[in-house]
Amino acid sequence: MLLNGLELQAAGHECKIIIEGEATTLIPELIKTEHFLHGLFTQAKDAGLIEGVCRACSMKMQVLESIEKTGLPLLDDMSGHPGMVKYIESGFEIINF
Repeated sequence: MLLNGLELQAAGHECKIIIEGEATTLIPELIKTEHFLHGLFTQAKDAGLIEGVCRACSMKMQVLESIEKTGLPLLDDMSGHPGMVKYIESGFEIINF
């Protein structure tokens, strides 16, 4: 998802990455400088590609506190989860990984 987001952006497409489900547990690992994907995660974050992280999933997976420390937005407009309607209505195509 990170590589695809960077590629889409480089090709001139608007792209937003929303991290949900079990993927939320990766964030506390990805922020560690020794993680092999840290550089890629930082690049995507610095490029503004990461729209946010699902609040409900972060709570369920017990990583909410760690994610709050990253400064990434927590998305919760649909009963604690990120809603997709606003993205679809804005012309985005939803891709799941």
